[in-house]
Amino acid sequence: MKSSTINSKKINQLLSSMSFAVSMLVFLGIASIIGTMLKQNEPYENYIIKLGEFWFVYFEKIGLYDVYHSIWFLIILLFLVLSTTLCIIKNTPAILKDFSVFKDSLEEKSLLSFTHHLVIKNKKYVNTSKILHYLKQSKYKVKEKSKENGDFLIVAKKGNYQRIGYILTHIGVVIICLGGLLDGNLIFKAQELLGYKKIETLDMPASKVPEASRLSVSNTSFRANMTLAEGSSDNVAFVRMKDGYLVQDLPFKITLKDFRINHYSTGMPKSFESDLVISDPELSQDITKTISVNHPFTYKGIAIYQSDFQDGGTKLNIKLRSLFNSNSTQKIDGKIFDKVKLDKDQITYEFNDFKKFNVLHLKEGEKEKPRNVGPSVTYKVRNSSGQAREYLSYQYPMPIEGRSFYISGMRETPQEEFKYLKIPADAKGSIDEFMLFKDALQNKTLIESVAKKIANQSTSNIDKNNEVKESFEKSVNKLMALFGQGGFSNIAENIDKNIPANEKEKAVQTYLKIIDIASSEIYKARFNLADKDLNQTRIIFIQDALNAYSDIFFYGVPYYFELTSYEQKEASGLQLTKSPGQFWVYLGSLSLVLGIFSMIYLHERKLWLLIKAKGGVILALSSNRKNIDFENDFKKLIQEIKKIIQ
Repeated sequence: MKSSTINSKKINQLLSSMSFAVSMLVFLGIASIIGTMLKQNEPYENYIIKLGEFWFVYFEKIGLYDVYHSIWFLIILLFLVLSTTLCIIKNTPAILKDFSVFKDSLEEKSLLSFTHHLVIKNKKYVNTSKILHYLKQSKYKVKEKSKENGDFLIVAKKGNYQRIGYILTHIGVVIICLGGLLDGNLIFKAQELLGYKKIETLDMPASKVPEASRLSVSNTSFRANMTLAEGSSDNVAFVRMKDGYLVQDLPFKITLKDFRINHYSTGMPKSFESDLVISDPELSQDITKTISVNHPFTYKGIAIYQSDFQDGGTKLNIKLRSLFNSNSTQKIDGKIFDKVKLDKDQITYEFNDFKKFNVLHLKEGEKEKPRNVGPSVTYKVRNSSGQAREYLSYQYPMPIEGRSFYISGMRETPQEEFKYLKIPADAKGSIDEFMLFKDALQNKTLIESVAKKIANQSTSNIDKNNEVKESFEKSVNKLMALFGQGGFSNIAENIDKNIPANEKEKAVQTYLKIIDIASSEIYKARFNLADKDLNQTRIIFIQDALNAYSDIFFYGVPYYFELTSYEQKEASGLQLTKSPGQFWVYLGSLSLVLGIFSMIYLHERKLWLLIKAKGGVILALSSNRKNIDFENDFKKLIQEIKKIIQ
């Protein structure tokens, strides 16, 4: 029995000790730093991309992706509440008692042991009434005591409320931690541990999410997200948890009546706001409110914030231009978040996002303002086996190095950067000329006629050997056929296989020159141009077109995606929070500030003035915090007391 009592005392001493409380505060501070530096509650895919597979697994195990709701963080809060509460219980009675207690039992020897004391000898008469008047004017509480030996003791003190600062500070910490615990989803965590609730990981409509993954309208605390397209409504929100989500049922329905966004001249979003209609069976009339960033609306304890915006199902009119078949173009109608399957090619287009404004810095390293390059569509192209590549296509050509290009990016995984296909725009700003030139590069008859023309021009008038002409003509035909079937990479592969190492550099230069000449002739023949019409602008266009043509073999899809028109539909991103701990955190913060203010700016002073019956005066001054202010107060007190006594 005694052993258990001793152990209980030791545990109590440990928990109520300053070192334990400080340790918990340090752990709490470290956790808060982590929670600030590492963005919380992001989709797990984002963390994998940012951290990599190795660190993602370790960080996930210790709950760093939702620090403030992790078990270890809540345990730290609990221990801090327990430790601080024990400190309050342990020290508050003594602090409160000290308000009414005057230490009037000190003897002469004790007063002389004070660091700050003054002795005035041989003074027979002292005007105590003047001393008492001065002390009361200086805001001291005074107590007088006559001793048996005839000595007279004056005890005075002020600044006692500094000690209240200790209590307020500790109470503030407790209240803040309790507020954090209230918002810590403790009920859900208990239900999850007991198996009553589980996080849903499958992508399905909210109406089909099982009860085990739903939170009732009576849920005390949550932070959820809702996306509403214009004109749509919903009465559920989604709480992102780990690698899945929970569905939070709401006691009312929210309808997005209208969404508005203003832009700067560069195209960057300036401000956005939503007109919401709140429908509740308990109300006789719907509530209409406009919310914007930092201006939420609160109803039934649920704060509705304007968090972001996204596409709400924009309608797209698309022209798919074939990259490998001549004059093969098809039109399709799409919609963001919908899919379009091309049965002939066994591929499916999945439209993920539309942006009306894209603000890009087109000249890296140069002092030029970012500019709006117009609309873009993000989509995936999935083949029959289920594999998908992600694409990003811009509607309008972009100015790059003084020329205009149609830009379309491709990547095979979200972890990769986009690799861009740059197709030169023609003089009219369209893609048509490239497509016609591309078809010409794949036209066998046209290539043969060009090869014959080049062979005739390249053979000397003196050399009448037909075999040389035919051999050269065949070489041009073969070279252009190789280029037409795979671009520059196909030429490089052929050189690696068939040309000796010591002759490769020479072969590369020769082949590039022939391709350059043949391509120019093909371009002139396709567009019925004379030699004089082939100016520098067209020569540059041909070079850009050859590079683009070579890149289409790595593009991964047989069509170039051309957005012809769209009908935009926007959606508002809302964040809904129910935070009963918020009030307590604010209250605790107020208590903490008042407590710290009291401890810093209120100065505790205790004074003893012993007037000896045989003559002489002893003055002693004490404080719980000795600093420059205390030294100054002591000097001032000595001067005033001396004036009164003398």
